[in-house]
Amino acid sequence: MKVVLSFLLLFSFAVFAQEEKVLQTGFASYYSRKSNGAKTSSGERLNSDSLVCAHRTLPFGTKIKVLNVKNGKSIIVKVIDRGPFGKGRVVDLSYAAADSLDMIRSGVAQVQLIVVE
Repeated sequence: MKVVLSFLLLFSFAVFAQEEKVLQTGFASYYSRKSNGAKTSSGERLNSDSLVCAHRTLPFGTKIKVLNVKNGKSIIVKVIDRGPFGKGRVVDLSYAAADSLDMIRSGVAQVQLIVVE
């Protein structure tokens, strides 16, 4: 019984550690509310109230956890567009996602990206 329990704990820890592997660190920006309704690279329309983002290379539909390094807040978003193309930027977030991370006032935030499986 102890061996099985130990294995399960070790396996659970390994799965958890794998899920939390940081893919990228950099800066996030966000789409203006004026972009609401714009067609994205995936063909979907941008909805500023949805939890979506743009990433340069991740496949459309990939879900990523975005962690604001400064305040520890995080949100899970879905990739629906390509970008950002500014130096040091790793993700463009919808207005709602940026608001959840408390980055509206600053305009940008240092973030870590973690792929959610």
